[in-house]
Amino acid sequence: MPTINEILQTMDYGPAPESTKEAQAWLDQHGRRFGLFIDNAWVDGAETFASNNPADGSELAQVTQATGDDVTRAVEAARRAQPGWVAMGGHGRAKVMYAIARLLQRHARLFAVLETLDNGKTIRETRDADLPLAARHFYHHAGWAQLQSEEFADYRAVGVVGQIVPWNFPVLMLAWKIAPALAAGNTIVFKPAEYTSLTSLLFAEICQQAGVPAGVVNIVTGDGRVGEAIVNHPGIDKLAFTGSTEVGRIICKATAGSGKKLSLELGGKSPFIVFDDADLDAAVEGLVDSIWFNQGQVCCAGSRLLVQESIYDRFIAKVKTRMQNLRVGSPLDKSNDIGALVDPVQQQRIHGLVEAARAEGCEIWQPAREAPVAGSWYLPTLITGASTSAAVAQTEIFGPVLVAMSFRTPGEAVQLANNTVYGLAACVWSESISLALDVAPQIKAGVVWINTANQFDAACGFGGYKESGFGREGGKEGMYEYLTPLSEDARPSAPVIAAVGSTRAEVRQSEGSNPFAVDRTAKLYIGGKQARPDGAYSRAIHGANGAFLADIGEGNRKDIRNAVEAAHKAAGWSKATAHNRAQVLYYIAENLAVRAEEFAARLAAMTGVRDPQREVAASIERLFYWAAWADKYDGQAHQPPMHGITVALNEPVGVIGVICPNENPLLGFISLVAPALALGNRVVAVPSEAHPLSALDLYQVLDTSDLPGGALNIVTGSADELARTLATHGDVDAVWRHDGSAEGCAEVERLSSETLKRTWVGGGKGRDWFDAKQACGRTVLQHASQVKNVWIPYGV
Repeated sequence: MPTINEILQTMDYGPAPESTKEAQAWLDQHGRRFGLFIDNAWVDGAETFASNNPADGSELAQVTQATGDDVTRAVEAARRAQPGWVAMGGHGRAKVMYAIARLLQRHARLFAVLETLDNGKTIRETRDADLPLAARHFYHHAGWAQLQSEEFADYRAVGVVGQIVPWNFPVLMLAWKIAPALAAGNTIVFKPAEYTSLTSLLFAEICQQAGVPAGVVNIVTGDGRVGEAIVNHPGIDKLAFTGSTEVGRIICKATAGSGKKLSLELGGKSPFIVFDDADLDAAVEGLVDSIWFNQGQVCCAGSRLLVQESIYDRFIAKVKTRMQNLRVGSPLDKSNDIGALVDPVQQQRIHGLVEAARAEGCEIWQPAREAPVAGSWYLPTLITGASTSAAVAQTEIFGPVLVAMSFRTPGEAVQLANNTVYGLAACVWSESISLALDVAPQIKAGVVWINTANQFDAACGFGGYKESGFGREGGKEGMYEYLTPLSEDARPSAPVIAAVGSTRAEVRQSEGSNPFAVDRTAKLYIGGKQARPDGAYSRAIHGANGAFLADIGEGNRKDIRNAVEAAHKAAGWSKATAHNRAQVLYYIAENLAVRAEEFAARLAAMTGVRDPQREVAASIERLFYWAAWADKYDGQAHQPPMHGITVALNEPVGVIGVICPNENPLLGFISLVAPALALGNRVVAVPSEAHPLSALDLYQVLDTSDLPGGALNIVTGSADELARTLATHGDVDAVWRHDGSAEGCAEVERLSSETLKRTWVGGGKGRDWFDAKQACGRTVLQHASQVKNVWIPYGV
């Protein structure tokens, strides 16, 4: 007679198929042919393409390939509808969004089955994860719509928004994008992925039932040509894109200089770190959820397993045992863990990367089972023995493939975690909360999960660092992505030059008349020291009356390189307490006040401004303002629907290159540099090209104000040339340009796209630097920081 253990070993799950009757009936109701949804009506197109079931390759329906003219019609419909959608008010929009949420819940099973048929992911995921969270986003953002006039009183809707999403989470990505855009008062042109359009078209019917006004939501289907038409359309005010890093770069280049607002959620190569004191069995289950959820077709999948050396072999053995028990098969079977890949092209790409790793000598391990023959399938895969520079350790595979390696110390774990161009998410597993909370802030990623994985909620922002993109989705920070400060509308159309008065002339000493004359060349300021320019060139600066004032160093590429190196060496400034940073800024203001008359005289001589004392006084006040914010721009603690909290931390961006304005050369310089320093960034500043001396005169002020060397570096010279160098530098994290050069700002955006660094540019418009609404506030703080959400479960 068999023992209990023997019986348990022979037991297996029986089939538990989900019925597709309702989904098939819905497809049949539409004749399995779908048009575009524009201006609340269905529009047929001349060209269609097949949407197939990845699990067996069968055709589900024909979907319309939109044209450029179709995109234009959708944009025009959205433009017409936008004023009326805003005029409905927050409460009116909230009621419509609440209706959408209710309808999503009512038809959740239909959505879930249709998503599984079209995408290939398991019914358990669509039913239990995707649809509940999609409805949650509409509920949550209906609340933001209701509160908009109170919480976002100084903002307005951006206008017409173009949104492009991938195929891995079709209906959930739709909710992530559409819900906040609608709440803020925008209208939408939405493009689902070519492979997975059906649930978006079902959502269009939900919009009709919920009473969404005509033109507010428009859905255009098709391949990359449709996305390109949306990106390049001049009637689009904002673009929100989720997809590959390569396409993200293309979008950045295409929109450079257009004034379009942009948010990008791109690729990832997320680390899954397991320390030796972790609950190993729990960590294994978390790993399953992290890398094999949705067949690994998740941008934040924990595809890099980093295990402490002392437990590496034991943990890998547990992982293999768990992989052996993963069920691969029909996505409609509720007992299966892993479904089909979205398309044969994706299957071939994954296979190619894995085989390349095998050829490089890596060990490839898969469970002993056969994948289904029909459709697009790939077994869960573990790769060991890869170097840190191997393609499989650096490339986003976007499949059920895990690359494992070991580490010895927490410091080494952080180094390995950050050894990637991406920075989307990370997992940290340790029973020591002290260790976990020490490591989490050191990881350069927008989301860090502690002792859990792949947790999402509408109240908690999601988005990346580095080449994983910029902008956030979810939470209050996600709402700002779809809003524009009212102060931007008040900006002058061009830089405003102050009225000039009389200035006292200075006489330049004749060259060669006195060989012992004091050198009057103002030097660069790099690493806390004055430095001669690398090229040994200088340029004469003359005052408003034409009199010579001084020579300045003409900085070049090498000077920028030295300044960036000095900024990275000053990483301690980012780690300093906010109180300490505030004290330093207050001290700078105090020392500037002592020399106020000297700076006023310099401004008068340079610019001829009638009231230079006003600019100096405003600069001192601006320093006080940003010092006040330094220890008050706190994060938030969210309480998502899990047993724990999510802490949103406002972290510095890193090294910021700043091109300062020519107007108000002291105040403009302070207004840009001070907020960056206040939040812990290090700065390479290019002062006013025309009037740089007041910024250079700050040397002694900075030296006597306890600002660490390298926290602020000043390089004078050509704004165009130095901005170009900063934008192409791989170790610069963001570039700000506010000198009124439309062409220069467009170039910064275009060149920065290669490394996907953040930009903040003023375009050809001016800015009233004396106006606190235009030069201060939360908008500036948001540019000077990036949000990291740390998920901390407790009691589980």
